[in-house]
This record gives sequence, structure tokens and C-alpha cells, in this order.
Amino acid sequence: MKNLLGVCCLLLLFASAALAASAKERRFISVGMTEGQVLEKIGKPDKESFDSGGGATETVKRWIYLPAPDDPQTITTVVLKNGRVIDVTREISR
Repeated sequence: MKNLLGVCCLLLLFASAALAASAKERRFISVGMTEGQVLEKIGKPDKESFDSGGGATETVKRWIYLPAPDDPQTITTVVLKNGRVIDVTREISR
């Protein structure tokens, strides 16, 4: 019974984290935030790419968030390097 209660608590925790992520929060992503903070605030990206060239020792991630009901006209791109946001762009999509 204790295990069932523990599993239920974990499911509620994950569900609340998923609900907390909102497209409305995309405009509040800023340079310096961690990857975890971005995921907590706006969730997983719709598309993801990795940039690393030649003998690069660092990988740059590019997360793209497509228009959503809470942010219907904007494509948000978040660029991360070493686990931190280094650039955020928001483009109007019509």
C-alpha cells in the first residue's frame, strides 16, 4: 500500500510539473537561465538541433517552440551552450 501511495505522489508531481509548463511563459525566458529552468518553465521544445563543428569541444543546442494556443503567433528559439541560455529570439509567425 505504501508503494502505491508513493507511485501516486510521483505521478501527481510529474503531472503538476507538466501543467506548470506554459507557452505563455516563453516571453520570460532570458539569457543565463539553465536548461532545467527553461524546461520547468516552458517544457520540452517542439524541435531540437545540435550545432558542433569540426573539433568543437562544446555543443550548442537550439530549441524551437512552435506557435501554441497560449502563444499563437510566435516561434520562440532558445539557444543553449554548456547548459545555459545564450540567446532567445521570438519571431511573429503569420
